[in-house]
Amino acid sequence: MAAAIEGQTAGARTWSNAIRIAGVDIFHDLAAAEAIWRGFETPGHSFTPYQRFDFLAAWQRQVGERDGLRPFIVVAHDSERRPLLLLPLAIESRLGAQCATFMGGKHSTFNMALYDRDFAANATEADLAALITLISERSRVDALALHQQPLRWQDLPNPMALLPHQPSVNDCPVLAIPPDAEPATLVSNSFRRRLKGKERKLQALPGYRYYVATEGADVCRLLDWFFRVKPLRMAEQKLPNVFAEPGVEQFIRAACLAPRADGKGYAIDIHALECDEEPIAIFAGVADGHRFSMMFNTYTMSANSKYSPGLILMRDIIDRHAGDNYRALDLGIGSDEYKRLFCKDDEAIFDSFIPLSLRGRPAASVLSRLNRAKRAVKQNPHLLEIAQNLRAMFR
Repeated sequence: MAAAIEGQTAGARTWSNAIRIAGVDIFHDLAAAEAIWRGFETPGHSFTPYQRFDFLAAWQRQVGERDGLRPFIVVAHDSERRPLLLLPLAIESRLGAQCATFMGGKHSTFNMALYDRDFAANATEADLAALITLISERSRVDALALHQQPLRWQDLPNPMALLPHQPSVNDCPVLAIPPDAEPATLVSNSFRRRLKGKERKLQALPGYRYYVATEGADVCRLLDWFFRVKPLRMAEQKLPNVFAEPGVEQFIRAACLAPRADGKGYAIDIHALECDEEPIAIFAGVADGHRFSMMFNTYTMSANSKYSPGLILMRDIIDRHAGDNYRALDLGIGSDEYKRLFCKDDEAIFDSFIPLSLRGRPAASVLSRLNRAKRAVKQNPHLLEIAQNLRAMFR
């Protein structure tokens, strides 16, 4: 294990008593970091379900390794070596520099460190400055490129927002669920009536049902169907099949079958509408008792598709989680029209591009400018239309 850890302690550096971060351990091996990582997945810590060990370990082993990314897991601790935060990063080469980015790639809607709750509530700019200095001194990484970070998670701030940052390319459409909200109030009466009218057609199908897959056999069967149907749906939309990229299917299958440490489902949960003849629609996402966050979905190619099964399923998911006292639900980043039928608000998320070396300065600067330009295009309907047309031409 010693070979997998870089920079055990702060050594000769003595921080002010006001700074809690006294040192960092850096792991380049998932197994070496696993015990500490799982220790952060308890009620005494703040983390999103996208940063659970089982989720990101499956991604790193199936996708990250195939893409040549090397784990770079930073654990910051106080003077008594109590862990304060864990940054689940991976190293990749970008613009001639070694950049550390969050594990999970495009499959994580939100990226965040896992925090001790007290540290998250009381962290200061000096704490974050100490963290960056220690990472710089004890690694050969040139820059941190940290995308899609929430400003808060549940009731706590995200300390990384104390670093220089900028808005992410996209915001995230979100449905806030007030305490004790009646599920019926979260989807308008007129919309519910329309969906009920469509659902009556589906209810006539033998074995029609909504459920969450809790058995491995159901998970595998639904995923088999998903990986047959989704490429057809994406081809209809003239979109590239991102699920055919190396390792992605294996990652999704592994995460959908990885039991959560709290015993409440899998690292990725699959919600489904089904009848005896076929699956009709699925939505898969991550949940943590506070928020459900959708990752991927599709619906049948059969005539049953004309009854809007995806929208019916989304209504069922909202009702289920509101009944379980969840406080938020999102459908992932993107501008698809169906998302606005349910998620009326936008949650701001941010990116940070932090140079750690002289080589990292130009890389961080270019990455920052590129993201600002992408956001400007996304925020301008005319520029966005031009960009979409150019993408379609080159595809």
